[in-house]
Amino acid sequence: MRKYFHWKTYSIIIGLGIVIVALYQFKLLAQKMAEEERRSVTVLIEALKTISISEFNNANSPDLNFAAYVVTQNNHIPLIICDENDEVIDYVNLDEEKVEHVEDYLGKQLAFFKAKNAPLEINYEFGTNYVFYGNSVLLNRLEQYPILLIIVLSVFIIILFITFSIAQNSLQNQVWVGMSKETAHQMGTPLSSIVGWMEILKDYPEVKSYVLEMEDDVNRLQLVADRFSKIGSDTPLEEEVLYPRLVSMVSYMEKRAPKNVEFKLEASALSKESKVLMNGPLFDWVIENILSNALDALEGKGWIHISLEDDGIEVTLDISNNGKIIPKKHFKKVFQPGHTTKKRGWGLGLSLAKRIIEKYHYGSMEVRQSDETQTTFRITLRR
Repeated sequence: MRKYFHWKTYSIIIGLGIVIVALYQFKLLAQKMAEEERRSVTVLIEALKTISISEFNNANSPDLNFAAYVVTQNNHIPLIICDENDEVIDYVNLDEEKVEHVEDYLGKQLAFFKAKNAPLEINYEFGTNYVFYGNSVLLNRLEQYPILLIIVLSVFIIILFITFSIAQNSLQNQVWVGMSKETAHQMGTPLSSIVGWMEILKDYPEVKSYVLEMEDDVNRLQLVADRFSKIGSDTPLEEEVLYPRLVSMVSYMEKRAPKNVEFKLEASALSKESKVLMNGPLFDWVIENILSNALDALEGKGWIHISLEDDGIEVTLDISNNGKIIPKKHFKKVFQPGHTTKKRGWGLGLSLAKRIIEKYHYGSMEVRQSDETQTTFRITLRR
């Protein structure tokens, strides 16, 4: 899992690097194109100046034909020619239909061109005009392309991560199911043999009392094997009163807890009758796991409080202890497979518990708080 997250981090860094380089190159290209267009407008102004002076002097200049050619070749850069009072004298490459039918279209375009590019002067012998120009369609598209690139890459990255997340979750599900079923299978064979030997030993009065005690533990092991076999299977949920199961699990764990650990189960009259859709054996596994982790955190001394509340919509179960504090940055990490603080722990218990609550019971499980006063795990189930 850690390598997977590192891979995602590197992918993001590489992707951002590619985007930054691409945007920089597009910016340079747009700047060069803008400079070329400004030079084109400058040449056009000289051509207009040549034509106007020739007409004013009523003379034929040898450059007149070339100037006329330059003017006719400008069919992509929009521009507006104004006098010294900003009165529009002429315009080129603007939408004629909009000029005729859209109110103050020329005025708005003139204001836009002023904001876009610095004007160029045409100094005639008889006066001065100013040329305001905008970008060509190609340059506008080039400037907008980086935005489109960012959107496309963002969508691609989102789809990529969703795909990999789904694949990762699917792989984890397969691992969980395979491991659970194999564990149930491996436990089932020796358990069947042990049960058979216990039935034989019951015929011997001198060991019968011990066999009966052993029978409770064997039944417990059979229950654990049954829980493992249900992982990944079609697990039906049945409406059941939750409180009696909590009483049973607290009683079971209390008998096996150190004497200096105090258990307390609280529930209102309403919550004692609360029914939820659940799978009993799997839910017991969740409670047993949380209580077992609480006992490890207490290290032989402290208290464990279980509180059950029902607001009519959801049933909330808080399991608290005053043992070791869980750092806030680990509130989510404790549910990741492999995360453990125990020397011989596998780091699977809380991960399995959360999966059982969320995947099979459609509820939620979280670390609600952890400070000097207490650590609380909260389970929320819909009624």
